Amino acid sequence: MSGGGSAGRDAARALADALAEQRLRIVASLIRTTGDWDLAEDAVADATERALRHWPVDGVPDNPAAWLTTTARRRALDVLRRARTERAKLAEVAEVAEVAAMDGPDDEPGSAWDDDRLRLVFTCCHPAIPLEGRVALTCKVVAGLSTAAVARAFLVSEATMGQRLLRAKQKIAHAGIPYRVPGPENVDERLDGVLAVVYLVFTTGWAAADDDVLVAEAVRLGRLLVALVPRSEEARALLALMLLQHARRPARLVDGELVTLEHQDRGRWVEALTREGLVLLRAADGPRGPYRLQAELAAVHSRAATAADTDWPTIVELYDELLEVHPSPVVALNRAVAVGMAQGPDAGLRALEKLTGQRVLAGSHLVPAVRADLLARADRDAEAVVALDEAVRLAPTEQERRQLARRRDELGGLNQR
Repeated sequence: MSGGGSAGRDAARALADALAEQRLRIVASLIRTTGDWDLAEDAVADATERALRHWPVDGVPDNPAAWLTTTARRRALDVLRRARTERAKLAEVAEVAEVAAMDGPDDEPGSAWDDDRLRLVFTCCHPAIPLEGRVALTCKVVAGLSTAAVARAFLVSEATMGQRLLRAKQKIAHAGIPYRVPGPENVDERLDGVLAVVYLVFTTGWAAADDDVLVAEAVRLGRLLVALVPRSEEARALLALMLLQHARRPARLVDGELVTLEHQDRGRWVEALTREGLVLLRAADGPRGPYRLQAELAAVHSRAATAADTDWPTIVELYDELLEVHPSPVVALNRAVAVGMAQGPDAGLRALEKLTGQRVLAGSHLVPAVRADLLARADRDAEAVVALDEAVRLAPTEQERRQLARRRDELGGLNQR
């Protein structure tokens, strides 16, 4: 990159701001006009590289986003023109003309339902694409992460992720998946799938613990959906849920080690994120769907000044309601924890026993970890140590294994005294 010092820093900051504001709109518009996903991403990447070279030397343009839009559009036009031959189809000629007339960032925006960004989100999350492809495309194209970054987040090689993205794009082309927002009669059903993908991005980043990239991008996508589909109560609820959970992140990982919710320093929670999440919930109206109920659960924890102040009976009631609208073994497992805290560990163990044999939970470290916690609360430390041995063996990450092993060693030491 040419240039340096304050000019370079100013250029880098202006570029970052412009990309955060307009990258998705530019990519989405180019995909609509060219039908070529790779060309759209490459054109924006080329415009970004040119900005890095020229802005520190020539100065930041008056309208950085417009500069990026124009440069990306010209790059796409150059590629299309070079690809044309004397036998070019009429459609290809029309495609070039459409790109040349592509709207810029200063044009009057249309209805949210015609927004290119919304088209792109719904296309990436189309149910005809396998779930892993939907998540990969959303991270790569909508969130703008590199293939390498997405691969790292999902613990696969860059080559494997590249193939996953290629298959998803081929599915869109070969299956004729339309680049549009579904009609009003289908939008709610399709929006549920979009929300599920965004939350999966969030939970994947959350499980990684030491990688904020996916968590931050999921929150950003949540904000985008609330802006683009403001009538969706569940979109707002999902954003509230992610904000309330994300607020705990500084207290959840301390010196590289996981800290359970019960033992977190709540003074480290990010107050602004907690406040924003609670405000979104207070404004909620209408039926309580699964994201609304999960956000309400997170809010109960957020309102408690200390772990001891947690309103566990309310949490049990919320889990009962959540099981009615979204039955799931994982929800039932979390309910068993809440029952143990509200009604005593023996009641929690009885609730846990009812989950024995659930295929979804088979091989999960969560069941023995929950059993160990309830056993320890019932002063059955020796049995808790045995359960923790199993949980350590099954835990998927090194951080979780260390956390569980520390608890096992604590209980083992107490048992030997």
